Amino acid sequence: MASKDKTNKDEVFREEINKASDFKFGSKVASVFDDMVSRSVPYYGEIQRMTAELAADHVQEGTDVYDLGCSTGTTMIGLNTLVPENIRFIGIDDSVQMLEKCDSKLKEAGFKRPYDLRVADLNVGVEIKNASVVVLCLTLQFIRPIFRDKLLKTIVDGLVPGGALILVEKILAEESKYNRDFIKYYYDYKRRNQYSEMEISQKREALENVLIPYKLSENIHMLREAGFEHCETFFKWYNFTGIIATKK
Repeated sequence: MASKDKTNKDEVFREEINKASDFKFGSKVASVFDDMVSRSVPYYGEIQRMTAELAADHVQEGTDVYDLGCSTGTTMIGLNTLVPENIRFIGIDDSVQMLEKCDSKLKEAGFKRPYDLRVADLNVGVEIKNASVVVLCLTLQFIRPIFRDKLLKTIVDGLVPGGALILVEKILAEESKYNRDFIKYYYDYKRRNQYSEMEISQKREALENVLIPYKLSENIHMLREAGFEHCETFFKWYNFTGIIATKK
């Protein structure tokens, strides 16, 4: 049975705000997150399907699958259809409200596999062990740059040999002259999904100091420096990308 909350429309920035505060994943955002992300991330459904395919081909018996920044559990629900039922899922998020929504959605989806939801701030640190797949879907971009290297090293150390990280990120263009065009195309995409100029502007202001994107090449360099041996782009749409990286 589908969650009733899934139909809640994102109107977080619909009304004029005198000064938009930094974006937070609290109860207001959690209640509309599924609508927000589906209308804000190009090909979000296809990215989730690709993530599940990649995870299914890299998961190993007797290991765990981690979803870091799991939000409302959409990725785990997608993984559930392709990953063997005896594999435990571990979802981690720093928002209690997101995890409450996640737990509700997993139960409504009829989850039979073991799963564990944990509250943790990825900026501070997280425990990862015996993992064959780790997913960072639109999460690393919210980690303060000073802590990203440490997080990726923690992931490498927690992966078993041959384990994989599936990373989905908003990115900057390799050549800055294209950034303006890519942003324009992205805002056109949001307009096609019925976001108003005010909503686009106010969300941009709220995210300005919170979501800090890197170039694709900078992300790959970070992954290699952390210890991943192989890195490959599996998705690209203007200023969004998906990367799979594997440990030796």
